Amino acid sequence: MDQVLRFVVSAALSSALVLNAAAALPSAEVTPGAVAAPGGKVPDHTILVKGAWPSASDASTPLPEGGRWGDGGYQNDYLGLTLRFSERWQPGLEGPPPSDSGAYTLAQIVPADGFKRDNPGHLLITAQDIFFTATRADNAVELVNFSSDHLDHSVYRVEEAPRETLLGQHSFVRFGYHSVIAGMHWTVFATEVRCHVVEFIFVSTNPLRMADLLKSMSSIRLPSTAGVHAGTGGGEPPLCIKDYASADHILERVEPLPTEPRYNTIPVRIIIDQQGKVRHIHFLRAFPDQAKAITDALLQWRFKPHLLDGRPVEVETGIVFGRKTPALAPAASVVHPGASGAPALPSGN
Repeated sequence: MDQVLRFVVSAALSSALVLNAAAALPSAEVTPGAVAAPGGKVPDHTILVKGAWPSASDASTPLPEGGRWGDGGYQNDYLGLTLRFSERWQPGLEGPPPSDSGAYTLAQIVPADGFKRDNPGHLLITAQDIFFTATRADNAVELVNFSSDHLDHSVYRVEEAPRETLLGQHSFVRFGYHSVIAGMHWTVFATEVRCHVVEFIFVSTNPLRMADLLKSMSSIRLPSTAGVHAGTGGGEPPLCIKDYASADHILERVEPLPTEPRYNTIPVRIIIDQQGKVRHIHFLRAFPDQAKAITDALLQWRFKPHLLDGRPVEVETGIVFGRKTPALAPAASVVHPGASGAPALPSGN
């Protein structure tokens, strides 16, 4: 099934199955580019990822996939996200590396030992990089509407049409659906942070049993710029601007030296400093020789400094090298009114 429907089918239905397994297994370690030990044996609870994988030009700048579990909750420095949980919950298996269309599985939260018998549900935290999505969605509203509009109605039924809701000081799009065949219910909260649509996907066989897990959302901490109508950064994080690496902004450009042809998509996020120099490069997925060649070239690029209120600011943007994935049909830019008569939302980042 198409990758862009990750939380509707792949990340939703399959995540429920994976998360149930995660409740009974220790956490697995995802090892990009690793090789098996002598004799061909793979270490227990290890997933080997061969070929293209994420990398960055430095180890000090936070990355979307760099979240961690600590102090009773999930923390992600890149997104400025903190989410606390009660003692009933623990981290599940690590997710795969980001896809070449910018889809991340950030964390899986499963019942802690001693609470599994109650089967209270699971939580999957994902993110979709708006710069690289295979849909034409430009924000959380459009992405959730795309997922709602493309549900397989022979399997799924909408329980709650997409609508805006507030959690703390931040706006989210809430969406609910269920599968009679699987006996599963999904409740999705989506918002935007640094041009990533961050989704909190609650999965359970009984929505009433998710009450304790849903309570954790009331303690969520996000940057002041996060929200359905915002999420473009600025201030402490860089201002994210889609397609900023265009002829209108580039002063000097050096093409990467050719490497062995592999015909893969290479999505790259860069941070441009106040002087117009590239100070950070994040490869979502690339082979090592590709990453080196592109890094050597990008560090020679020069951009016009971006001015905000008359002052130069850092800018974060995305560039795709190699084969590009064609975009799918455009998504609706308003929230569909639900049974509660929720007002439609205007388009905007």
